[in-house]
Amino acid sequence: MWKWSLTSVALNLLLGIPGVVPVWLMWYFAVNGPLADLGWTRREPTENDGMLLWLVIIVPVVAGFGLLWWLANYPVWRRIPLDSRLYWPASVLLTLAPAFVLMGVL
Repeated sequence: MWKWSLTSVALNLLLGIPGVVPVWLMWYFAVNGPLADLGWTRREPTENDGMLLWLVIIVPVVAGFGLLWWLANYPVWRRIPLDSRLYWPASVLLTLAPAFVLMGVL
């Protein structure tokens, strides 16, 4: 059991390193799109290409990363004796940990 638990932790932390890119792309879109429309943030002054271009970039990157993340985690989840209600949220939080660390540092 411990072998697969450590495998899961290492896998999700390692996937979190390239996972910083989709998190940043979604943050950039949210800050310059819907949140700026609500008046909660200010748009980037040099951002004048519109949001459609960002959606064309964001959707494939996030979908590709999500598919990679699921394909990597599904075989581990099948072998680990943990309930899925605990495994999947813990995996998401471990994958987001590098992004949270970068947000705290920068």
